[in-house]
Amino acid sequence: MIGKASAIAEAFLFLGKKLGKTHYLALMVILGIETSCDETAASVLSDGKIRSNIIASQAVHETFGGVVPELASRAHHKTIWQTVSQALQEAETTLKQIDAIAVTQGPGLMGSLLVGLSFAKGLAISAGKPIIGVNHIDAHMYANFIEHDEVYPFVALIVSGGHTRLVHVEKIFSHVILGDTRDDAAGEAFDKIGKILGLPYPSGPQVDKRSQNGDALFYDFPRSMINKGLDFSFSGLKTSVLYYAKEMGESYVQENLDDICASVSAAITDVLTAKVKRAVKQTGVKHVMLAGGVSANSMLRRKMGELAKRLHLNLMIPSVQYCTDNAAMIAKTGELKAREGFFDTLQIKPFARIEAV
Repeated sequence: MIGKASAIAEAFLFLGKKLGKTHYLALMVILGIETSCDETAASVLSDGKIRSNIIASQAVHETFGGVVPELASRAHHKTIWQTVSQALQEAETTLKQIDAIAVTQGPGLMGSLLVGLSFAKGLAISAGKPIIGVNHIDAHMYANFIEHDEVYPFVALIVSGGHTRLVHVEKIFSHVILGDTRDDAAGEAFDKIGKILGLPYPSGPQVDKRSQNGDALFYDFPRSMINKGLDFSFSGLKTSVLYYAKEMGESYVQENLDDICASVSAAITDVLTAKVKRAVKQTGVKHVMLAGGVSANSMLRRKMGELAKRLHLNLMIPSVQYCTDNAAMIAKTGELKAREGFFDTLQIKPFARIEAV
């Protein structure tokens, strides 16, 4: 069956060369599957447009204040077929009409990745469809091209719960890492600080929500490495907030929670925007994008908009529905990989740790 799937992929490549990439792309119907962490998601893309984008969230983790890997993989196993079926139904598409299956290969929780990848392989075998492994971090970047014109080169700031990274994309799938996470990622800092402040899980969005009614100048938290290089470090900020909360006491923190959240958000977003500005100067690009779950943060979106206006940059930010983990970004990246002839065999394996994007 591996040979069969490979033969189908070869047929698509031949069709693409014969018709040309533009016409070829218009014919593609891609099923995207995403199970890297605690969201079971499926999406159908056809004619370059997202026809469905279904996400099944896992409320079971709220009790524990964080994602429990074993529970996440079990929840994926229970809901993945229903989620995929709903995505096909909403897109008014059948599995027979799907041209290729794009699935998250990594990084992520190994158990969760195995559920999605194994399911996608099973579909590929049963339906005789080619399979495309997608790097989850790549997908966050290329999600911007769901709603924005495809342009190169660009600098992407990827900010999520597990990764903060600056990437210079010279052309499609040609990536140079400019800066990376030294310790806590921005999203991780938001979540951990939110927990310190007594906010419910997931804490990051709660910090953003509270900060919208607060004073960002209320307290001057540290902005680690803001004037140094393009790497990121937020563990010092987390420790600073911890000591500050202990010193001031719980009642004081709760009375001034909005202002503290705004001050925390300002510290993180100041670092992020400063690094983007430095990366733009270093590369000379005119196109910049935000990507990842933290790109939904209201203060970051506002500051990036102001930076883009000052520097006369084309800023691309996904709609909030395409910021957090979703399958539409997997389908879109799968479409782009198919267009470039990057198909995989059924021998592809998941990877838990981040690879160069």
